[in-house]
Amino acid sequence: MTQGTTIFERMSALCRNSDAVNLGQGFPDLPDPPELIEAARRALVDRSNQYPPMRGLAELRAAVCTYYGQTQGLALDPSEVIVTSGATEALAASILALVEPGDEVICVQPLYDAYVPLIERAGGIPVFVDLKPPAWDLDIGALAEAITPRTAMILLNTPNNPTGTMLPRATLEAIGQLAEAYDLIVLCDEVWEGMVFDGTPHISPLAIPSLRQRSVKVSSAGKIFSLTGWKIGWAVAAPELAERIAARHQFLTFTTPTPLQWAVADGLSLGRDWLAAHAARYFLGRRALIKGLTEAGYSLLPASATWFVTVDLAASGFTQEDAVVAERLVSEGGVGSIPVSAFYAQNPQTSYLRLCFCKTAETLTEAVERLARFRVQQSG
Repeated sequence: MTQGTTIFERMSALCRNSDAVNLGQGFPDLPDPPELIEAARRALVDRSNQYPPMRGLAELRAAVCTYYGQTQGLALDPSEVIVTSGATEALAASILALVEPGDEVICVQPLYDAYVPLIERAGGIPVFVDLKPPAWDLDIGALAEAITPRTAMILLNTPNNPTGTMLPRATLEAIGQLAEAYDLIVLCDEVWEGMVFDGTPHISPLAIPSLRQRSVKVSSAGKIFSLTGWKIGWAVAAPELAERIAARHQFLTFTTPTPLQWAVADGLSLGRDWLAAHAARYFLGRRALIKGLTEAGYSLLPASATWFVTVDLAASGFTQEDAVVAERLVSEGGVGSIPVSAFYAQNPQTSYLRLCFCKTAETLTEAVERLARFRVQQSG
């Protein structure tokens, strides 16, 4: 099984080679939160730099439980938390632990590009159900039709990347009914749970009673604290599932850097007000990008969360597919983006472009000016 270079790395390389503004790959260029940097410095100097426990520092696992208790009302025990080297490793450990060769895994498109190769590496068979634009709703009927006697897992992503939409409680409750009826596990990628900008409540499958014992929640300190290079993540699940995930984790990365675990534990303990203020740093950039694009004649789809906005190319006057527009936008317009079709394994939507706003005001101003000129060139 051969895997190519991800669309994120390829578009970022094109940006570097053409001096384009990179609104493709989702990494911030705002200053790092000083409280976290200081916590990491203290940990390097004053705490251990040796192996931590395989399942993660007890202090971090407890801090994760406290964080979710305060922000989402979840009652968790540290025994249900496995600290991993990023959320992708948490996904890998979960899939390798819970998917057997020949099992079918229902994946909801658009999706993170690691899902399919991880499922295939475990010997599983991905089966696809699509969110329906422009609202990106999940059709429960279509999900039910995709279930067969071989189905073992449903893989969700909420808030969704790239769409920025979130699964409501009613949808999760309906998924819970299906999971109970067919004895399915739900693996939910929730890495964007800390970056919600319109007040919509984030609801984890762990908050749904029918899913509490059969769900795995995956998240990322890199997204919560905007420190994408730290690669600290976790999987949270009921004890029986957590034991199976930990058994796989020990033979993937075994442990995760000790000083960064201490720093993340300190960060999660800063409290809800600090966390809300940190996320709010991106609200102005979000507003500026939406305003600038709208004034330039671009049509955008509504989104609640993530660092991204979605441009509706057809409604914005473009006739070419998103991958073509993205390539031209780099070379002719000087702005990097990600075609939403890259988030599909089959039958992609090809009329949407993802742009990120987790950038400085100066970066976004320059990008908007370039995007406005590019659109004028296309309509001229």
